[in-house]
Amino acid sequence: MSIKPQDLLNNKKDLEKRVKFEDISLNDISIDDLSYGGNNYNQYINLSSFLENVSTCQISDAFNEIAHRSGVLYNLKSINNLKTWGKITTVKTNSDDWGTITVAIDEANDGDVLLVETSDMDAAIWGELASTCAKNNGVKATLVYGCVRDLDALLTMDYPIFACGFRPNAGKPLGLGEINSDLVLESMKISPGDFLYGDETGVVIIPKEYFTQVMEKTLEIKIKEKNIADILNSGKSLSQVVGLR
Repeated sequence: MSIKPQDLLNNKKDLEKRVKFEDISLNDISIDDLSYGGNNYNQYINLSSFLENVSTCQISDAFNEIAHRSGVLYNLKSINNLKTWGKITTVKTNSDDWGTITVAIDEANDGDVLLVETSDMDAAIWGELASTCAKNNGVKATLVYGCVRDLDALLTMDYPIFACGFRPNAGKPLGLGEINSDLVLESMKISPGDFLYGDETGVVIIPKEYFTQVMEKTLEIKIKEKNIADILNSGKSLSQVVGLR
């Protein structure tokens, strides 16, 4: 049977579709549903809708309830106040070697976030040109445990950047670092493929094996907080809601 072009158009999935929060279902989701693989449309749309409506605070609370850990990288802060999430591609390099990140951009999967560990804060290893290249290659965001530069451009780019600081100077394209090896940051082991969520408040890392459980708990917390907000808006005080009065 021949397939007409119109048939393909009619069957094309709308990956920008979003579900109302009250209709979101996280049944059968996994970390692989962060990207659309052809047979997971409903899971992808529901998970994307969900992640757009939660925060690092709720995800950290959920992880703490499950694993008694916060998952927070305390020194990473948003540069341009854009929210992001995704599987992690890890990078480890010296602050005088920005060449490794150019290779990592090519190696990362579409929709991944780059988490870069640098040796120190002496120089920036990321800036405007790297952000432009990464965005064009389908990388979702970059988080540098070290310094970035070109803030005049990064502040207005539609590309999430997180860092510990910023410097105007940079090193050289040496390419001597490591890609997709385990990192240890703030005593936290981070593996390639772990989940990262970042927003204006900070950055949370969730090990891949906890992903589904943490998402389900985050949904519970989000619903609970919404119900509390409704009670507060009805006239009760927070001390009454938590049972202190």
